[in-house]
Amino acid sequence: MAEFDEQVDATGLNCPMPILRAKKALNGLHTGQRLQVIATDPGSVRDFEAFARQTGHALEQSAEDNGTFRFLIRKA
Repeated sequence: MAEFDEQVDATGLNCPMPILRAKKALNGLHTGQRLQVIATDPGSVRDFEAFARQTGHALEQSAEDNGTFRFLIRKA
């Protein structure tokens, strides 16, 4: 994953908590800054893709490693 400005650890949390935690963290960032989210909910892949489309934030990276999902979001 690329560099990021803030990180949210949402491991062990199910929908909609990873999205809600990400939204709260993004509210504290400036335009162009990046947020990394770590989640274990398999549904978070679909959720973060939809979240990016709906909010205008850019989902720059999405990766999975042994059941742990990492998302890199750039604030619009």
